[in-house]
Amino acid sequence: MPNLTSVERLARFYESDSNYFVLLLVKYSLEGTHVVISDVNFVPIEFLDWDCLTIGALGWGQIQIANSNRIIVKRHNSRKQWMIELCDIMLEFYPKEIGKIGERIEYFRRVKQRWLTAP
Repeated sequence: MPNLTSVERLARFYESDSNYFVLLLVKYSLEGTHVVISDVNFVPIEFLDWDCLTIGALGWGQIQIANSNRIIVKRHNSRKQWMIELCDIMLEFYPKEIGKIGERIEYFRRVKQRWLTAP
């Protein structure tokens, strides 16, 4: 799942309507030593449907392609709607991360206690 960009970096970049985060996506196969290109898309990120993207837990969050064999391009997506969906996704993502962090804190409290009581 390749990282495309940070959610925070993209949100800041898109504060200006004149900025475009554009991806060059090339679908290819190898036949012996030859590369056979079957599809090429040069599209702004907001043309990628959220059904083919995911968020990775690095920093603020990273937009990732969930499966490079399943790219869904919607050329009529609006930036506004796509960004609203991003916000909805992040508002659902962060509380889950908080829960995971709570579990990790508890884990290391137990690890520390074990080491404190070890001979």
